[in-house]
Amino acid sequence: MLEAVIGLEIHSQLKTKSKLFCDNLNDPQESHPNVNVCPVCMGHPGTLPALNKKAVEQVIRVGLALDCAIAERSKFDRKNYFYPDLPKGYQISQYDMPLCEKGVLRVGEKDIRITRIHLEEDTGRLVHDAYGASLVDFNRAGVPLMELVTEPDIASADEAVGFARAFQTILQYLDASHANMEKGQMRCEVNISMHEKGKPFGTKVEIKNLNSFAAVKNAIEYETKRQSELLGKGKEVIQETRGWDDNKKATVSQRLKESAHDYRYFPEPDLPVLELGKKAGMPEEAIIDVEKLRASLPELPKQKQKRFEKEFDLGEKEAILLVSDKGTASFFEHALSELMSMAKEFTEAKKQLAKLAINYLNSDLRALINETGTPVSEMRVTPENFAELIALIHKSAITSAVAKSVLAEMFATGKDPSNIIEEKGLAQVSDAGELEEKIKAIISANPKAATDFKAGNQNALQFLLGQLMASTKGKANPEASTEILKKFLS
Repeated sequence: MLEAVIGLEIHSQLKTKSKLFCDNLNDPQESHPNVNVCPVCMGHPGTLPALNKKAVEQVIRVGLALDCAIAERSKFDRKNYFYPDLPKGYQISQYDMPLCEKGVLRVGEKDIRITRIHLEEDTGRLVHDAYGASLVDFNRAGVPLMELVTEPDIASADEAVGFARAFQTILQYLDASHANMEKGQMRCEVNISMHEKGKPFGTKVEIKNLNSFAAVKNAIEYETKRQSELLGKGKEVIQETRGWDDNKKATVSQRLKESAHDYRYFPEPDLPVLELGKKAGMPEEAIIDVEKLRASLPELPKQKQKRFEKEFDLGEKEAILLVSDKGTASFFEHALSELMSMAKEFTEAKKQLAKLAINYLNSDLRALINETGTPVSEMRVTPENFAELIALIHKSAITSAVAKSVLAEMFATGKDPSNIIEEKGLAQVSDAGELEEKIKAIISANPKAATDFKAGNQNALQFLLGQLMASTKGKANPEASTEILKKFLS
């Protein structure tokens, strides 16, 4: 029985104001080509790099969040290769002295070991026009790029996607990277081989530049099957670099896999060795204080998940779903804070309100978000207005059917729920006299259903209640209506 052995390499563009070795704007999404360029990032002769301290600190914060050992001394190296989007003919990267080593990230019930996290400059970008010409845009060249490399601890496509998603979430919580795969801010590469359990690992194949979680999953599943079929026929797997063709839904050969010696790494002569931590005689502006960076770490997803479970009595799956997106978790917590400040009765019903908020957030609101593709951070529903809606539902001021309608209007317009309810006359009908008149009319119009209920058919009661809700456009108080219906039908 063959098993997959998988390791990931994940590149993430860091959020800094300027590029890694010059003061050009770090904006790889700039639509006009070759705007954010200068002699340094274009690799002109005689130019010298100047290291962006903020980028180094961002990598260290990520390393600390993943329980890495932080180097006391680190350095940069030249990785030599020739490609049109690499203007210098080499990339400034890190080889044998990375900033972070030997970390771990828990995915489900499994610890995935992290070999290293290092810092390097991004390359330019090739653009292919309709006439077959290839053009180079250097806006991205020199953008600070963090690379994380795992040990081959991953055994399936789902585990690989789980790791990548968990890592993306940590980057966003740390505000180290937007990590949007669709925009190229996070890119995955997969190393995969097949072997029989207890025997040496097989020949490794690398799949480059996977730009979505779906691509990671599909590429691993295809490559696992491809290698298994080759080995099953007694053929050899070739060590090579492959790409993912999304149209063919297949990996395709690109080139034979390079080894480290092919890149002819050597220390970058224009950058001094980095001394991390406070050192005697070091000027203040040069100090990279690791302990200060450790103290600056925010509450991380796993910590927030455990707190939410305890504080709001949430189930594990509910909490994981909630914290998996930083914006959603922040929105929820802000809304709960607003609810707690409204009145003492809400403070006493904290866990009940949290459950109610979670239900509407994960169902109706998430449906609107997914339908429109609107990020939580950009939607028109504010935490304050969402809290007001939850309070109205909790007080039975509106029914669940009306709440759904009001939330949709809030999402579309940004209006607060009270104004929408007043404008549209959606307040719940709870007055006994008004309900009795409407229920009499419903029973009179549906005599068979009334007779069926008296004969023991409980479904008839739900039918009549549904007719009442339809006639009141969902505004009738369900509990009060049910009691009055039973009284008139008894």
